[in-house]
Amino acid sequence: MPELPEVETTTRGLAPHVTGQTVTTVNIYQPQLRWPIPKELTQLEGQTSGDITRRAKYMLWNFPQGSVVMHLGMSGTMRVVDAETPLKKHDHFEVVFANGKALRLNDPRRFGAVLWQEKNTELSIIQSLGPEPLSNHFDGNYLHQKLAKRKGAIKNAIMTNAVVVGVGNIYASESLFLSGIHPKRAANRVSKERCQLLANNIKLVLKKAIQQGGTTLKDFTQADGSPGYFAQQLNVYGREGESCAQCQSIIKNMTLGQRSSFYCPKCQR
Repeated sequence: MPELPEVETTTRGLAPHVTGQTVTTVNIYQPQLRWPIPKELTQLEGQTSGDITRRAKYMLWNFPQGSVVMHLGMSGTMRVVDAETPLKKHDHFEVVFANGKALRLNDPRRFGAVLWQEKNTELSIIQSLGPEPLSNHFDGNYLHQKLAKRKGAIKNAIMTNAVVVGVGNIYASESLFLSGIHPKRAANRVSKERCQLLANNIKLVLKKAIQQGGTTLKDFTQADGSPGYFAQQLNVYGREGESCAQCQSIIKNMTLGQRSSFYCPKCQR
C-alpha cells in the first residue's frame, strides 16, 4: 500500500498539472471502489481547480465549492496523460481538462476512493484522524501522553491513525530501529525521553523518504511514471536474514497486527 511519502510524492507530482486547470468532463467508468464514487462530481465540469493538498494518505483536490478526496488504496496510481490516450484496464475515474490533458485513477484492486467534501465541512474519515507526523503538534510529549494507556505493542500504536497519521509499516519499522525500540515493547512502557527520540526519528525517516521520492513498491509509481528510491536505503524492512549494519546481528521478522515487523534483536530493546 502506498504510504505517506508515496502519497506526498504523488500530490507534489500532480500539483503543477492540475492546479488552475478548467475541467471540461468528469468520467466515472467504475463507480464501485471502496465507497461508491459520487455522481455529484460532475458538478466540477466548467469549474477551475485550486491546489491539491494531502491529509494523512488522502489527497484533497480543492475547488471553490469543496474538495475531491482521493485515496490510492492498496494499488492505486494517479497519472496525467493526453486526453486522447487510450484507457488502460482498471482506469476507473477521469477528469478531462480544457488544455487537452486528463487526470486518471487506475486501481486494479478497487480499494481506493474518490469522494466529495463540501466546503467548510469534513468527512468523518478526515475528522477522526490524528496529527500529521511532520507537524509541530506531533512531538515526544504528545506521543508519550497518547501512549500512556496503551498496553499493546508500540509498533501497532504508532501505526494507529488516531495517534498519528501516515506512519505505515515500512516507516514504523525503520523509525523503531533508529530509536532502538523493540516493535513488541508495550507502548505505555516507552519513556518520555525515548518517545521524543521516536517522534524525531519518525519525522527524519518520513522527510528522507519524501525527499527521495517515496519507497519503491511493486504497485507504486510516481505521477510521472518513475519509481521511488528510498527502498534502497532501508535498515531493517524486508531484510530478514541479513546482517544489521550497526551490530552485524541477523535481522529478524515477526508478525504484529497481521503485518511483517522487521527488527534487530540486539539493537532494539
